[in-house]
Amino acid sequence: MKITKEFRGLAREELSSRMMELKRELLKLNVEVASGANTSSPGKIRQVKKNIARILTILNEKSKEAK
Repeated sequence: MKITKEFRGLAREELSSRMMELKRELLKLNVEVASGANTSSPGKIRQVKKNIARILTILNEKSKEAK
């Protein structure tokens, strides 16, 4: 819940930039898994995916409010 409240306080541009950062991080984590290397934290991929989904949800809510 703490992360969601933090995301809700951000503007659309900040949310978009944060989402791009998370997507880059997810790409790096997926490359680590695909290469067979031991990941530093196995639950990190799931956490990053959920944060991306949270940001997308908030962006959709904000776009519906604008209409």
